[in-house]
Amino acid sequence: MAQLSTKIKLYCKANGVNEVDFLNDVKLQDDSDGNGAYIKEWNLDIAQPTIAQLSAQESAANTEEANAQVRSTRKAAYGDIGEQLDEIYKDIDSWKARIKSIKDANPKS
Repeated sequence: MAQLSTKIKLYCKANGVNEVDFLNDVKLQDDSDGNGAYIKEWNLDIAQPTIAQLSAQESAANTEEANAQVRSTRKAAYGDIGEQLDEIYKDIDSWKARIKSIKDANPKS
């Protein structure tokens, strides 16, 4: 199940808001009886989403979170940009093969 914050970001983006500040724009709070997070405060110029509107973002949010993990894994595997530039200078074909193997091992959804 996707995080509430991810679903909110996707809802906002679909409604013309590209950045959400979770310290000022939208404040989330965990429910004390174990039901999870909920929107405590909404300070955006678009309507606060309903539970149904957030639920509609579930599939896209799951994909976004999976792809974020893939991006993080790839970034760590790629290594330092300076070392990559040196690798490209020395043997670009070897670098291309290494990058392709990292991408193949960590496909996006």
